[in-house]
Amino acid sequence: MTGRKETDESVIDIDVAQAGDGPAVIALWDACGLIRPWNDARADFALALDTPTSTILIARDKQAIVASVMTGFDGHRGWVYYLAVAPDRRRGGHGRAMMAAAEQWLRGRGVPKLQLMVRDDNEAVLGFYAALGLERQNVVTLGRFLKDDQ
Repeated sequence: MTGRKETDESVIDIDVAQAGDGPAVIALWDACGLIRPWNDARADFALALDTPTSTILIARDKQAIVASVMTGFDGHRGWVYYLAVAPDRRRGGHGRAMMAAAEQWLRGRGVPKLQLMVRDDNEAVLGFYAALGLERQNVVTLGRFLKDDQ
């Protein structure tokens, strides 16, 4: 799950995020366009670190955080969220390395299947995941906000 991973461009260190990494990780998510007004990224970060069935993995090149992925197990399936690679580091293997680390984390917990959600108009990201062997599933995602302020 963690350790040094060789990418197309360099060697990066992947490790579990710590609370102090929050501002840098959230800034990365923002730079990658992953934050939405209805999701509190700070709360998402804190909850992932505080819940034993989830984590956030980060990649560092030297001291800079250049990639991250949130992953967790809901008791039925493994999920991936917030896969982010710094815009100036894309197409160098960092995304593949982060997905491999997330899959390894999930496999280590006996998770039988990985799932993730991508906005249906995000063709570039859909292509990235297809190249990794992920397939579109025949499901519709439904949702409702549970907070009164949404």
